[in-house]
Amino acid sequence: MSDQQSSPLRLGIAGLGTVGAGVVKIVRQKAALLEARSGRAVIVTAVSARNRDKDRGVPLTDYAWEDDPVALATRDDVDVFVELMGGSDGPAKAATEAALSAGKDVVTANKAMLAHHGQALAELAESKGAVLRFEAAVAGGIPIIKTLTESLAGNQIERVMGVMNGTCNYILTRMEDAGLSYDEAFAEADGLGYLEADPNLDVGGIDAGHKLSLIAAIAFGTQVNFDAVELEGIGRVTIEDIRQAADMDYRIKLLGVTRYTRRGLEQTMTPCLVPAASPLGQLQGGTNMVVVEGDQVGQIVLRGAGAGEGPTASAVMGDVMDIARGLRLTTFGQPATTLRAATPAKAAVSAPYYLRMALQDKPGALAKVATVLGEAGVSIDRMRQYSHEDASAPVLIVTHKTTRSALDHALAALPATGVMATDPVALRIEKV
Repeated sequence: MSDQQSSPLRLGIAGLGTVGAGVVKIVRQKAALLEARSGRAVIVTAVSARNRDKDRGVPLTDYAWEDDPVALATRDDVDVFVELMGGSDGPAKAATEAALSAGKDVVTANKAMLAHHGQALAELAESKGAVLRFEAAVAGGIPIIKTLTESLAGNQIERVMGVMNGTCNYILTRMEDAGLSYDEAFAEADGLGYLEADPNLDVGGIDAGHKLSLIAAIAFGTQVNFDAVELEGIGRVTIEDIRQAADMDYRIKLLGVTRYTRRGLEQTMTPCLVPAASPLGQLQGGTNMVVVEGDQVGQIVLRGAGAGEGPTASAVMGDVMDIARGLRLTTFGQPATTLRAATPAKAAVSAPYYLRMALQDKPGALAKVATVLGEAGVSIDRMRQYSHEDASAPVLIVTHKTTRSALDHALAALPATGVMATDPVALRIEKV
């Protein structure tokens, strides 16, 4: 064992919220276990946060305090800078850059920072011989980053999909289980403290889109490109959609899907219908699930807590332990300079779609809709018209497999029929 590996691994932790305090607890409470498993002691030497006086439920007097996270990142007695502040820019990015520039390893849970600056940070880390790890940034306690970079490194990844935001999954399952409207389920989630300070990060799909862009980079050897993720949140999903999907043995999930095709890299984070009996369909509450399909391994399913003190701190410590053991990995599974800039591509794989619309209640309305769909090459599998008391008729259509481009062409032509009472809602039905 080298002198470096026999000496303690010294952590500097920036950000002492739920996760940061959880990491401190693990280091304090499991010191003997960590040393036995890594062959060296793992200790905290210094910390930083906005409020020095806040009670975080764990003793901090043993550690040096830095008000400035950049100063913490460059301390001589810090080997690994643990960034748990959050935010795509600002102090988190400045301190991470400072640590990497000084040749220090970095462990972060900051998905937004990596989704926007991952390529540049990876190149900086590798140019300095430093390690940048981020297991905790994606799906909480689920080890999806390690699975893709290590366990499945011998596979050509064909597709990755999953539920990556527990708040959205909680809202959708509460709508189904309790018959709540979207607004009621949203208010319940907010009251339980599940929502981000900016709720659109959750319900708008942005948080989950950040995670999907990081997964895609590893799975397909591409530069992170969050701007190319097709995003649609769950705000337009109604209790009627939930019930109608259930009638057809489907459930609605905010589903991330990424695959690499001849057209380019597809990245979508949108509400989809999945079979109710599938692993994704059975997923309840705030749990996350990631499904990976490789040419050698077939399909594997990873399920677990996507957030919270314990699961996220566990993921942070998994990265710390790899560094303590001397495992040096590139950020995205291969040298950053070899990652290719992928051409963004809209989902081109054919799939059936669920369409909900309201039509003016007059003769020939359904026929006009069917004609527009047919002219765009979209074939109808099933159609239902529901009873109604006002002047608009609720209509549900399930198409045969079609491309999104053909469907978009049809949807763009529908207003010209003069029979649309509302804008249609279109959700892909994903095979699992």
